[in-house]
Amino acid sequence: MRKIIGLSIATALTCTMAFAKEIKVGLILPMSGAVAAYGQNAEVGVKLAHKLQPKLDNGDTIKLVLVDNKGDKVETANAATRLISSDKAVAIIGAMISTNTAQVISIAEKKHIPVVAPAATNDKLTMRKKYANRVCFTDSFQGSVVANYAISQNKKKAVLVVDQATVYSLGLAKAFKKTYTKAGGKIIKKIRITSGDKDYKAIISQIKRLNPDIIFLPVYHPEASMFARQAKELGLKTTMISGDGVSNQTFIDLGGDAVNGYLYTDAFDYTNPPTKKSTDFIKAYEKQTGSNALNSFSALGADTYYVLINAMNKCKDPSNSECINKEIKKTKDFQAVSGVISIDKHGNAIKSAIIKEIVNGKPQYKATVNP
Repeated sequence: MRKIIGLSIATALTCTMAFAKEIKVGLILPMSGAVAAYGQNAEVGVKLAHKLQPKLDNGDTIKLVLVDNKGDKVETANAATRLISSDKAVAIIGAMISTNTAQVISIAEKKHIPVVAPAATNDKLTMRKKYANRVCFTDSFQGSVVANYAISQNKKKAVLVVDQATVYSLGLAKAFKKTYTKAGGKIIKKIRITSGDKDYKAIISQIKRLNPDIIFLPVYHPEASMFARQAKELGLKTTMISGDGVSNQTFIDLGGDAVNGYLYTDAFDYTNPPTKKSTDFIKAYEKQTGSNALNSFSALGADTYYVLINAMNKCKDPSNSECINKEIKKTKDFQAVSGVISIDKHGNAIKSAIIKEIVNGKPQYKATVNP
């Protein structure tokens, strides 16, 4: 009898392996260009998660197909088209910034391919979209977090420095203003800049004369680090705060001593792992890199993969993009690397945000803000 049972199990395993297939998942990230730091960090998380869990429960193997979009809209559109049409990806992870992610979504929508974004926070991305999903919080939540934190610190006069060229910046600024003014804060000046600007000295001199309690800069790290350096040169000591666009080591490297005291929102803090999966992933990351300082974009990158795999495992045919998309939107209290994630019917993640401060060149945890 034991021989028969053993033979049956062996036969079942052989059949499972024989029918197991390779399923391609597209990965669109800026591995070069101005925002390469975001993509490079996310890639680390996605690939480590894939290394730890390369197969589905049924034995199917996941193959990641990475395309560098260089942070460019046209490159992003080409990448999405190639992954769907040529590589036959059943789902796409990416891109990073909201503008590029919107390009991916617009193409994926037409082909009924689910997209899971690691860090694209603009609220409008998922509006009236069926196949758009994300594992990060939205700008409306993030902007409100910054506003409420500023008010809680009795900083009731603010200057807004907004990048008019990015939907990320405009969305964050709108949410901040709404919450901040409702809570009793006053926007004493809104200053518009454009991505790629190099000289902020005239603006900084103007802000010095206004003497605000806080400066909110909903911009990406190239502009924020340059602004901080020039502010230090001109002796501006007002507290500066940004969204998750500065949540990377490159911001600190570019800003140097000038970013000490800088505040920002983040999705994850490795010194306060929120779940067992966080703890286990940090250990794996440390084993691979020699450091336990897991970046939030790496954590979010890992979460896009884990949420996707979780959804695929619930599908009878894990290569069925329609089923994958439906299951992603059923994600409830999922124990992820960056925290506990639920995803609503619109594809938006419900999760906590964190406030950090850069102290002596290193990010330090200050507070957790729940949704």
